[in-house]
Amino acid sequence: MHNFTLHTPTKILFGEGQVSALRSQIPDQARVLITYGGGSVVRSGLLARIREVLSGLTVFEFGGIEPNPHYETLVEAVHLAREKQVDFLLAVGGGSVLDGTKFIAAATHYQNDPWQILENAGADVHGAIPLGSVLTLPATGSEMNMGAVITRHSTGDKRHFHSAHVMPRFAVLDPVLTYTLPERQVANGVVDAFVHVVEQYLTYPVDAKVQDRFAEGLLLTLIEEGPKALREPENYAVRANLMWSATMALNGLIGAGVPQDWATHMLGHEITARHGLDHAQTLAVILPLMLDEKREQKREKLLQYAERVWGITHGEEGLRIDLAIAATRAFFERMGVKTHLRDYGIDQPDVEGMVAKLAEHGYLGLGEHGDVTLEVSRRLYQAAR
Repeated sequence: MHNFTLHTPTKILFGEGQVSALRSQIPDQARVLITYGGGSVVRSGLLARIREVLSGLTVFEFGGIEPNPHYETLVEAVHLAREKQVDFLLAVGGGSVLDGTKFIAAATHYQNDPWQILENAGADVHGAIPLGSVLTLPATGSEMNMGAVITRHSTGDKRHFHSAHVMPRFAVLDPVLTYTLPERQVANGVVDAFVHVVEQYLTYPVDAKVQDRFAEGLLLTLIEEGPKALREPENYAVRANLMWSATMALNGLIGAGVPQDWATHMLGHEITARHGLDHAQTLAVILPLMLDEKREQKREKLLQYAERVWGITHGEEGLRIDLAIAATRAFFERMGVKTHLRDYGIDQPDVEGMVAKLAEHGYLGLGEHGDVTLEVSRRLYQAAR
């Protein structure tokens, strides 16, 4: 196991009705900016409930943060936060709202062009407005980590940044708030969380038994509960387990002390930026191809994955790996998330355009071994059809 430092200071308020505890988590006299996405938090009455809980504080609102949040929209929120002298941010929504709010937090007092936060991956962020969240869509784990992904719509760039300064102070996780999610969002959330685990688990062994067992437990939970959530949308136990799994998938715990991959995510980001697919859809397309492409480098962990997650123990090693990859693809399909670009009406993906963007962003050697070269990426994009 590699050396690691793990610090996860986010306070989790988990369970039904925890929105009522929101006021005690925000400093007295705070000037709060509530951020949210579309109209679902308005239609559901959640925003009105939060306004009621925060009565007595000075509260402003900024809505319209998109899925794959747009830099252009977030800059408008930054101007509002500066104008209103906001000193606390409350993100109400899913991972996109949280990611966007992290950018607002970092950019409001940033002295340079805010896009440099993304260009520099957060390296020069030296402070941020404190933030908390009320999660409505479990998927990204953004409620308990320091990362964010932002899209510059005008240029087709999708970039990420990390900073300890944007780690949420708290997160309200009420499974009941997920009952009315559309099936597509539920399915995407399960796939997103699943691939988050895989990117930290399916690399090569470093004798990190605790992390491996945690990761395998999360994968098994997602496999068991994901399809149930589609069949039983108001099953509290199912929703609770999915919500906590998505948080645990990317809060640093299973990635501590182990090699990590993330090549599937980087290739997927370019598909979203170029062709507009949902983030989880791109992961479902790329991951099975990536596992097959790197089957030799990942052989030991793929065999472990086959046995411990899918119960595949018989046959020669190559067959077991084939079956594990096929089971992964079948799980995504069972969740209703298709695994070929043609399934989304993309028969001729802009392979060269996406490879050029990878090169522009410096992604010349991705993966745990740095061996997902531009040529490998080109091959995967071509196979994704």
